[in-house]
Amino acid sequence: MTLKIGVPSKGRLMEKTFDWFGTRGVTMRQTGAEREYSGAVEGIEGVELVLLSAGEIPRELGAGRIHLGVTGSDLVREKLADWRTQVAELAPLGFGHADLIIAVPSFWIDVDTLDDLDAVAAAFRATHGFRLRIATKYHRLVREFLTENGVADYQLVDSQGATEGTVKNGTAEAIADITSSGETLRANNLKILSDALIHSSQAVLFASRRAHWCEAAAPLQMLARRLGLELPDLVAT
Repeated sequence: MTLKIGVPSKGRLMEKTFDWFGTRGVTMRQTGAEREYSGAVEGIEGVELVLLSAGEIPRELGAGRIHLGVTGSDLVREKLADWRTQVAELAPLGFGHADLIIAVPSFWIDVDTLDDLDAVAAAFRATHGFRLRIATKYHRLVREFLTENGVADYQLVDSQGATEGTVKNGTAEAIADITSSGETLRANNLKILSDALIHSSQAVLFASRRAHWCEAAAPLQMLARRLGLELPDLVAT
């Protein structure tokens, strides 16, 4: 009877997650060497800590291989199609805040809104013969957002590195990326469109709708009481 919780395996997200659970009487810690991805949970029986990258946790939740997971709300929405059918939000954790936005070159003085971007994209295609390129790691979220807002004549190009540098490097004309302070955008001479906030993200404790909850019911109930969580009907078994 084991409840598996996926937690980011390194950095501030891991530390903040450990702090959040710790203040509620559930102690999480790494075991073994510093770079060894193993851990333990103390203060409640039948709970197993699984250390994963933040980007892997949505996949494992969607597959039902972990029962609970802490990751960014942006990653769940990006990586899981129709995410509400696969996971349930149990609690926002109050850290890991960042906004997914669209930014364009600062010297595009007359481009401040999505309508402006749509007009520029049409003119760009007419002039250059190909669609305006927007570099991003968030293809699903950006495509849905632009479709909902009537922006056409663009193409998304994948960026797994420093997205803010793609405009300067000539591999994109605009970007869609996560930002917290905006300093990196300004350093790369980019500005955020005034109405292009795609998603305000933070770390969230999610529950899998695909996991086998019958085998983890007892530790789940104990953990929920300790954390003060109200469980969705699907997992409150």
